[in-house]
Amino acid sequence: MVDELLEDGLTTDEAVKLALLNHPRARAVLLNIGMARADVVQAGLWSNPTLSLSFRLPEGGGLTNIEAGLAQNIANIWMIPARTQAAQHELDRTVLSAARELVSLAIDTKVAYHNAVAADAVLTITRDNVELTEQLLRISEARLEAGTVGSLDVNLAKGQSLKAQVEFRTARLNASNARRTLATMLGLITPADELPLVDELTSSALRLLDADQLVAVAMDARLDVRAAREATEAAAARVELELAKVWKDVDVGIAFERNANRAQPGRKVLADTARSSIANGALTIPSIESRGQRQLTKSQQIEAILGPSLSVTLPIFDQNQAQIAKARMGYLQNRAALDAIERSIVQETHGAVDRLTTASGLATLFESDVLPQAHRTLEISEATYQSGQATILNVIDAQRSLLETRRANVAALQSAAIASVELERATARPIAELLETTAASAPDSASVSSMKPIKE
Repeated sequence: MVDELLEDGLTTDEAVKLALLNHPRARAVLLNIGMARADVVQAGLWSNPTLSLSFRLPEGGGLTNIEAGLAQNIANIWMIPARTQAAQHELDRTVLSAARELVSLAIDTKVAYHNAVAADAVLTITRDNVELTEQLLRISEARLEAGTVGSLDVNLAKGQSLKAQVEFRTARLNASNARRTLATMLGLITPADELPLVDELTSSALRLLDADQLVAVAMDARLDVRAAREATEAAAARVELELAKVWKDVDVGIAFERNANRAQPGRKVLADTARSSIANGALTIPSIESRGQRQLTKSQQIEAILGPSLSVTLPIFDQNQAQIAKARMGYLQNRAALDAIERSIVQETHGAVDRLTTASGLATLFESDVLPQAHRTLEISEATYQSGQATILNVIDAQRSLLETRRANVAALQSAAIASVELERATARPIAELLETTAASAPDSASVSSMKPIKE
């Protein structure tokens, strides 16, 4: 999949897709959902019943005293619904937070892509500037040989050429660093210089954006707002759960007990006969109970008891007041966090709209007026220098002005592209959809420029 995306060059959209598929951060975020889902399953389970057994051996032998009990905590009846509800809201919050993390990863990838493209553009500009300064050096050397200028012109031109080479090497390092940052966002271990970036920075056809309308869009679409709302609902459910824990140990079951019986000693018939004969003054056979009489006597003895059992922890001293208060404060804390996010969205969206409008207008001004003017100034200064009507300082100033203008143009395009991405981050909606929304609400608003939109 990675090779397929890199095969024909990497667009912005393909970079986002690659980051979501390949970055370890994305996989780690998705695992949080599985853990939260396991918590939901656990919250709906009953606690296990309790089985108790005890054996006591009587002194001298006989039947063992046996006690057995089987009990179930029925507090689950009123605790499971609140516990499940809290876990479900927590799962929803985790899903939204995971989605927010993935969106943030996508936005950061777009920013890294635009930074890499801008760094490549600056590298191209510095390379072109090296060629311009070398061309000026050749011209000055030719004029020195012709005797029309002195060695000062050659030294000045050579100094500009060396400075241009230094700037080119610095730009090459910056471009490599920007590409490495992008490769890190994509989760790649291949050399960053081999990344084939296709999209370029261009001016955007930006309509006048309605910041207040985009704030409403952000309030409805932002995943962090929705996650904060779910967290608030989960906190409310935890308050109900803590209230239900006032009676948290109510065990109902069945108990069994068999009493211990000492073993009956064996009967000595001869001794009993002697005692009976002495007592009666004649040979007397001792009395002997029949089996039926012995069973009747035994059946009248209670050896085992069986019946229901109830065990309740009375909430006399600890009524879970501390945990209830803690849960309520947690609910208020989540409410405050939600309010803070909603307040920050207003300023964040207004700031993103302002930055995008300013950057797009500035990029349009550079491409329509400032940059062509710098090119014309350089052409005129070179022509007048070759004809001997101007000094080399005029050409050097024109070259420096063109270099700075081209860099400023790239910076403006980069700012416009990043501002567009940051507006997507602020509103959780693609820039194309935002432009359509604004166009639908204000169909007569004029475009700032008719150039191609920034490629996302």
